Amino acid sequence: MNRKESAPEGERIQKVLARAGVASRRTIEEMIVRGRIRVNGKRVELGRRIDPSKDLVEVDGSRVPLSTDLVYYLMNKPVGVVTTASDEAGRETVIDLLDDVDTRVYPVGRLDLDSGGALLLTNDGDLALRLTHPRFGVHKTYLAEVEGSVKDKTVRQIARGVELDGGMTAPARARLVERTPGGTLIEISLAEGRNRQLRRMLEAVGHPVRHLVRTAIGPLMLGRLKPATYRRLKPDEVRALYRAAGL
Repeated sequence: MNRKESAPEGERIQKVLARAGVASRRTIEEMIVRGRIRVNGKRVELGRRIDPSKDLVEVDGSRVPLSTDLVYYLMNKPVGVVTTASDEAGRETVIDLLDDVDTRVYPVGRLDLDSGGALLLTNDGDLALRLTHPRFGVHKTYLAEVEGSVKDKTVRQIARGVELDGGMTAPARARLVERTPGGTLIEISLAEGRNRQLRRMLEAVGHPVRHLVRTAIGPLMLGRLKPATYRRLKPDEVRALYRAAGL
């Protein structure tokens, strides 16, 4: 008696990775031959089938997010909007600005009410944790306009650390961008995320903040995205965040 063969389980890895935006199927086949792709820690061969919901796939040592349920958006948060999913006082939140996003997402980290700039919104809890916890060392970059003329030695002091309530801040990256009439533009990149930390640091060194914008989250750049607008991340941007977060 002839028995009908069951269909092979899973999907071909070339198809899955092409859908995830890694590369074309032909290029992925070349990557497999060169040993650049691993599934669950082991090198794969051409024709391998995987389960995107269960298998861990790495390209050049970096994990590739495969779940079609995960979404990622970059927003330019405007000043005056609350960085929460809801607000008891009835103020406008960043979620209120998402007028065509059906998936439930959450802001990753916080931006003060009076600060604006790059904000990631996603339902990827693993990535969100690593981007916000200081032990994973993912830097956030800010451009601050401050009062007064900032001296070079003050920039070096900020980079070394500033004494605040709760202790010395961790080393940061800081550079003077431009001196303006009565003020200074300074770029600071730090991995910590204490409450209003950057504003407190700059006030502690004698230069209160006039205007503060976050320009980057790790490798993810705000670019020319206008305030109160957002866009979906490209697959290579998601992979870059995964690499930065050590996933």
